[in-house]
Amino acid sequence: MIVKKSNMRTYLLGFGFFAILLYETLYDNLIPLMLGNYIKNNEAKIGFLMTIDNYIALLVLPMIGFISDRLNTRFGKRMPFILIGMPLAGVLLFLLPNYTSLNSLILLIIGMNLAMLLYRSPVISLMPDITPKEKRGKANSIINFVGGFGAVIATLFGLTLFEKKEQYPFYIAGVLVLISFIVIFISIKEKRDVIEYEKQDKNEGIFSSFKNGFNRKEVVLILLAICSWFIAYNGIQTFFSRYGRLFLEISDSEIGLTLTCMSLPFLLFALPAGLIGSKYGKKKTMAVGLIGVILMMPVLVFTRDLMIIRICFVIIGLSWALVNINSFPFVANLAPIGKIGAYTGLYYLFSTFARIVSPPLLGFVIDLTSFGSMFIYSGVFFLIALILLFYVKVDKKI
Repeated sequence: MIVKKSNMRTYLLGFGFFAILLYETLYDNLIPLMLGNYIKNNEAKIGFLMTIDNYIALLVLPMIGFISDRLNTRFGKRMPFILIGMPLAGVLLFLLPNYTSLNSLILLIIGMNLAMLLYRSPVISLMPDITPKEKRGKANSIINFVGGFGAVIATLFGLTLFEKKEQYPFYIAGVLVLISFIVIFISIKEKRDVIEYEKQDKNEGIFSSFKNGFNRKEVVLILLAICSWFIAYNGIQTFFSRYGRLFLEISDSEIGLTLTCMSLPFLLFALPAGLIGSKYGKKKTMAVGLIGVILMMPVLVFTRDLMIIRICFVIIGLSWALVNINSFPFVANLAPIGKIGAYTGLYYLFSTFARIVSPPLLGFVIDLTSFGSMFIYSGVFFLIALILLFYVKVDKKI
């Protein structure tokens, strides 16, 4: 089967998202355990430390999106950020597991996340830049499909390698991030591949650029829904490794296999999820996905059977694909001409805010109750997201 040149570029661009998901999954699964070496019986504090870098991201991500819309270098708008951020992230992954104290661990985490922030928005913004509007759903499913391999590798091997030696998963991730950078740098030539650079008003400031988005009811509602479902999902991502150790009392390798039951179905269903969203409408598709996730929450609240948990995670992985694959193209298609980078920044502003709120909030809830309340917490926020999505009124084609 011959792959179209435009599709091949999208697959290759997916290596950027592969690097992002690889690190994020390792971060969510392993850093709480590393912090737990120093912090005992205080899940709220662990949750708070997991979010420090995201406070910086609240300012950095929208600013990078805005600046990249206006930039025009010989490498393009987005590529300069990728040229700096990805190699730096690869190098820092080698340094991260060689911490010597809690303070050095926190400093390395902040440095690593700053490097990731430099290239996250530009990588994602490149997708709509090189893709016609009507094909963005499929393109996003492609980059998530490629990126999903990063999450699967992290869940399948990360905790198992971590059990042998803490450094191993980070060293392998560092090599893979550097390889991903080389693939993108060689294969994506922004000046050649972008469909057409959209002109933006050079006199418009960053706050005015975002103000128009916040003046639109449908944009505000979908951003709040995105924030809510990421609060729900990030809670599970951040605390499941400790939930497995302390509540289910299973080994790190069993935790990794259980998380793979969610990440692998997401990977396998990424492409179909994009096609379904394009055919039946992204809003309807995301709603079905949210309902699928919500239905699993009561089961997870009342069971400690590992097989049932894994079956639920398979269904969550499939359902989450319907939500996550279609959410960014939904926001990108709402963006006015010349503001894709800014709207990408808004998307990550709200998802980053979720990552700030969720770990300490869920940690506080767990400290007050028990790890068993984790899925009640997530179920409530998934339900809020579904209600908000219901009130988003847009053209079905978007």
